[in-house]
Amino acid sequence: MNRKLLIIIAAVIAIAGIFFVLSGRKTGAAVSFANRASVSSLLKQARRFEAKGNLLEAKLLYQKLVNDFPESSSIMDWQKKTEDINIKLLFSPVITPKSISYSIRPGDTLNKIAREHKTTAELIMKSNDIGDSLITPGRSIKIWVAPFSMLVNKSQNILLLKSDEEIVKTYIVSTGKNNCTPVGTFKIVNKLLNPTWFKAGAIVPPESAENVLGTRWMGFNLAGYGIHGTTAPKELGKQVTQGCVRLSNSDVQELYSIVPVGTEVTIID
Repeated sequence: MNRKLLIIIAAVIAIAGIFFVLSGRKTGAAVSFANRASVSSLLKQARRFEAKGNLLEAKLLYQKLVNDFPESSSIMDWQKKTEDINIKLLFSPVITPKSISYSIRPGDTLNKIAREHKTTAELIMKSNDIGDSLITPGRSIKIWVAPFSMLVNKSQNILLLKSDEEIVKTYIVSTGKNNCTPVGTFKIVNKLLNPTWFKAGAIVPPESAENVLGTRWMGFNLAGYGIHGTTAPKELGKQVTQGCVRLSNSDVQELYSIVPVGTEVTIID
């Protein structure tokens, strides 16, 4: 009798186990389907907002996708979309939580406004579609007021442009060979258009093909080091420089227009 009872109990447990497994599979499939449906819905909304030019709304939805579905194989695409929209917003007249509307006063100049708000004249011009330095009193313009900072990761050869703590854009860079780019926190103390390269024993003019600085220079408060363009874009993503941080010329020009003198740059291994 006891043996029969044990057999019955074992059979019941086995059946329950099978039911549990099947139920789990159904639940997992249902959750997976719900996630896919949710992703699809959010993507459609984001693309619809983007097509209509509602960039702030589109950005929030792409950020939600990144935050809510971190295991998705599409997360890098969504992050890239977020960063692309960040730059579009930065260079557009759309007022964001990190910008203000400023009414131009008599006696104002772009450089004066930029200094007062710790931004750049170039960013003001790009954000407001101003073609030259002439501005009209009474006109309202967008001014970005949130501080920028940069984080360079040498092991990944990337530069993160941040505003407050939000990542605005990720750039591919080259750093120093044999890990010679200095680690620490520095500040941008000077900026130069089409810089001359003062190479040991020679002066290399901006127009020379041998000028490795490219089209822009942003110098650190550490003599001889800074962020600049390149004449060797195929080497981006590698540790090949004499210690500086290199970007493509198009990227360094974009970054140059955004960050003012005084911007903090942190470099980590």
